Amino acid sequence: MKPQIRVYADAAELAAAGAELVAGLAREAQAERGRCTLVLAGGSTPAALYRQLAHEPLSGDLDWTRMFLFWGDERCVSPDDARSNFRMVCENLLRRVEVPHGNIFRIPCELSPDAAAAWYEETLRGFFAGVQGAGGDITPAFDVVLLGLGDDGHVASIFPNTAAISEPNRWVLPIYVEKLDAWRVTLTPAAFKAARNVIFYVSGLAKSRAVREALEGTHDPQQRPAQAVRPENGKIYWLLDAQAAMDLGPRSFD
Repeated sequence: MKPQIRVYADAAELAAAGAELVAGLAREAQAERGRCTLVLAGGSTPAALYRQLAHEPLSGDLDWTRMFLFWGDERCVSPDDARSNFRMVCENLLRRVEVPHGNIFRIPCELSPDAAAAWYEETLRGFFAGVQGAGGDITPAFDVVLLGLGDDGHVASIFPNTAAISEPNRWVLPIYVEKLDAWRVTLTPAAFKAARNVIFYVSGLAKSRAVREALEGTHDPQQRPAQAVRPENGKIYWLLDAQAAMDLGPRSFD
C-alpha cells in the first residue's frame, strides 16, 4: 500500500496533526475492538505530540482505560534516567492522563540487554496470544505504531546494517550501537508486520535526506531501515514538517 504523505508548515502544526491522527485511529480501534494498542516512539521529537494528546480536547475524547501502551525501543538505562524513552513519555503524557498501570508495558532496560529483550518478547507474546496471523502464528497486531526517523535513517533502534532489519522471527532484540557505544532494546520489523497503522513522524531539516532516501531511494532496507517496516495489510502514514519534506520530489505526492 502506498504511504500517505502529509506535510505541515512547522513543528507545532505537525504535532497538532499527529496527535489528531493518533487520537482518531485510537478511537476507531476502541469502537471496533474495544481497545487500542499503541506503540510509542522515543527521542525528543514526539514529546510535543504527546503533550497535545494529554490536553483537551483530545485527552477527553479518548477512553484512557482502554489504551494499552508499548514502546518501540528503549535505551539501556534506568527508567528515571534523563535519556529514558519511558521517562520522556511519562513527563509529557502519562503524568497528565489516567492510564491504568496494568495497561503500560515499558521495556525493563534496568535489566541486562538480553534479559530485557527476552522479557519484552515474552510479554508481547502473552498479550497477543489469542491473535493469529495469516499463517496461524501468534502476531502482534498493534493498532497504531508511532515511529521517528534518525538522520542516519534508523527507526526505533533499528539502525542501518544491523541484525534487526532482517530478523524473521524475533519481535524484540538487544542492539549494540557502536557509534554511540551504547546498548538499546528494539522491536524489529517482524513485530510490525501485522500493524494496522504505522505513522512515521519526522521533523527538522536534519532529517530531510533520510526522508528522501526512505521514500524515493532504491529498495535497500539494510541502508534504509524504514523500508523494512511494511505492514502486510496496514496503512502507512508519513507526517512531516516542511523542513523534513524539503528534499522530496513531486512524484512522492502522486
